[in-house]
Amino acid sequence: MEEKEQLEDIRAWWSQYGNYVLSGIVIGALSLFGWSYYKSTTANSEIAASVLYDELANHVAEGDLDDAERVAGVLSAEHGNSLYALQSKLALARLYMDNSRDKEAADALKVVVDSSQSAELSAVARVRLAKVLQYQEKYEEVLTLLDGEDSTGFTARYAEARGDALVALSRFDEAREAYLVALADNGQTLDATFLQLKLLDLPPAEPETLDSEDAGTVAPVAEAAEAGETEAEQSPDTDSGEEASADEQEETPAEGGE
Repeated sequence: MEEKEQLEDIRAWWSQYGNYVLSGIVIGALSLFGWSYYKSTTANSEIAASVLYDELANHVAEGDLDDAERVAGVLSAEHGNSLYALQSKLALARLYMDNSRDKEAADALKVVVDSSQSAELSAVARVRLAKVLQYQEKYEEVLTLLDGEDSTGFTARYAEARGDALVALSRFDEAREAYLVALADNGQTLDATFLQLKLLDLPPAEPETLDSEDAGTVAPVAEAAEAGETEAEQSPDTDSGEEASADEQEETPAEGGE
């Protein structure tokens, strides 16, 4: 009797909740299939993008701009959200510069700078864009591009690029500060000797205006130096006076003898 009651309870529960259970099983199976399909599709897309990028790299190495642009266009159209599409912009920008097409190079690099897909690629593009703008003599744009930017591993490169732009603007004291920052933060990513040469090429630093506290410290030292100079100037006269007095003493006995 008890088994019969249990069976009746199970049938009643199933009639009430059975559809929900079946729906859950179906949804779970579909989700698992969908995730597997997504992973498979993503992997296939990454492989296809990688193949295209390798083809692009070969065209860049050969200096074949037309084919490089064609492949880069396919990458952007079919795999625009992949890192390979961003990397293709960097490679294409280099080829543009080799062909004196600096405007197209700047446009390609700006796409990578504005992208949020990869902070590292964005930082690399920012440094290269700064060099292109420097080449275009757009020095204020270089400063705007780098203003407030501090990406780990790129501080020295940013500082050097800022220094170069500031030199071109004849803001030598600020350029000196930028080069010193680059030297201090340089983790063997820049040529320290070359940076030192840039520093040596700068005009002498302008003397800084002393504040009241510094002036109070320096004034007594200056006064003491002036007093020392005065004594030094007077010492020959004193020696002359002593010599004259000695001459008079020598002449006195001579006069008495006469």
